[in-house]
Amino acid sequence: QVQLVESGGGLVQAGGSLRLSCAASGSIFSINSMGWYRQPPGKLREWVATITSGWTTYADSVKGRFTISRDNAKNTVYLQMNSLKPEDTAVYYCKSGSGSSGSWGQGTQVTVSS
Repeated sequence: QVQLVESGGGLVQAGGSLRLSCAASGSIFSINSMGWYRQPPGKLREWVATITSGWTTYADSVKGRFTISRDNAKNTVYLQMNSLKPEDTAVYYCKSGSGSSGSWGQGTQVTVSS
């Protein structure tokens, strides 16, 4: 299994943008599904977005504001986050594979101030 390392988190004002990156230790070319999840403070981890064979799906809460993409040549998955809201504050995790299979990254903190 590949190891995943997220980066790009930080503190941003509401309405701002951040781009998260998820770098894999090996090739992600053969990994069909890559996704982003988040865990807000005091809440359970929740799904944010998935990219599968070029198709993208999003949670309703981020649809139209977030964009997931992947660069197989760089073994990296991205999450472009625009129009950020305070409720987007969370630790964001990258995951490879679908269901219970695959790997998780260690997470990157995103804090959106009002």
